[in-house]
Amino acid sequence: MTLNRRKFLTTSAALGGALMMPQTAIAADTIRLGSVLDMSGPFDAYGKPMNIALNLAVAGINDGGGLLGKQVEVVSYDTQSDMALYTQYGQQLTRQDKVDVVHGGILSASREAIRQIMRKTGTLYFYNVLYEGGVCDRNIFINGVTPAQQVEALVPYAMGKSGPKVYILAADYNYGQIMAKWIQKFVADNGGETVSVDFFPLDVSDFGSTIARIQTVGPDLVIAPLVGGAHLSFFRQWAAAGMKSRIPLASPTMGVGNEHKVLTPEEGNGIMVAYNYSQELDSPANNAFRKAWADANDGDQSMHEIAVSQYHGVLTWAAGVEKAGTLDRQAVIEALETGISIDGPGGKVTVDPKTHHAILDVHIMEIQDQGMRVIETLPQRQPIDTQAVCDLAANPDDNTQYEIKI
Repeated sequence: MTLNRRKFLTTSAALGGALMMPQTAIAADTIRLGSVLDMSGPFDAYGKPMNIALNLAVAGINDGGGLLGKQVEVVSYDTQSDMALYTQYGQQLTRQDKVDVVHGGILSASREAIRQIMRKTGTLYFYNVLYEGGVCDRNIFINGVTPAQQVEALVPYAMGKSGPKVYILAADYNYGQIMAKWIQKFVADNGGETVSVDFFPLDVSDFGSTIARIQTVGPDLVIAPLVGGAHLSFFRQWAAAGMKSRIPLASPTMGVGNEHKVLTPEEGNGIMVAYNYSQELDSPANNAFRKAWADANDGDQSMHEIAVSQYHGVLTWAAGVEKAGTLDRQAVIEALETGISIDGPGGKVTVDPKTHHAILDVHIMEIQDQGMRVIETLPQRQPIDTQAVCDLAANPDDNTQYEIKI
């Protein structure tokens, strides 16, 4: 990602945030928004764009007159991809900086490192990343897609272009294991058969024997919820083995952090995906967002799914504050629970009162020339996975991350 650091820091200084340093000298007549993200370390490819997106959203709010007649200022910490720093900075934001809201966390582990801190200190918390689903907590709002929202759309489309026999390759940790189960469910729901499920540790980069086995099994379709830089090797090796023209490939993770821009067109073209966001979406909200991003970053266009979820999260929170007419946490929660909606770069985003997750537009897409070509838009997909276990209207004191039975 190319970033004009001087220009960005000049812009973000006006907002009270910085890429690497906390901002603590904040005027009493401003609203304090806390940010805690991996802006360095192994996950900075996600964290840096999320930080840019947050500051863009805040700049837009302030340019429009602020919230409740006040300017929003950002208190920002870099966790350096260290879970211990999430706990430290979560405490700092809530107890010393006394922010009004926190937006942050990338991995589920980072969310869980600070979620109880936010709850105990009475600080409203937004987690704006796709994840495995199941968090049920009235103090948190979640804006990323959940597995059912995504794969319920992707699987029938991909099977319709291939056939009923599906081979699954998944990352061997909580998210990958749960995603594989959801894929199997929707394969069966659509009359298909899962012929094999293989799991891979995050550091595996040699998929030669796996590709040979897939050739032997002969599925109609491969679905690959693989994660991280090492797993990116699979897509390269798949193309090098001449498999792209033989067996179609779909993935619920490829491109979420702009991985498709690392692949050559020969390696990536034709991979089927489904997300809430594509840079290729032609809408007034996305066109304005892309221009604002480029203006702040010397023409760079490195925004991705998770960055846009972060942007949506800030706008959703702001809409809740405006509707409540106050920063009081309970009043803002109740305002958001009315089913408030915003029009974002990825489409309409609506708060589901039952789960505090987002109801989102999901776009079925195919990777083409390092972009994501939109095939079909499925509006306002419900988070049906988390709805199966979480009902905050009936159980407002719930504080559980459920393991969803599939």
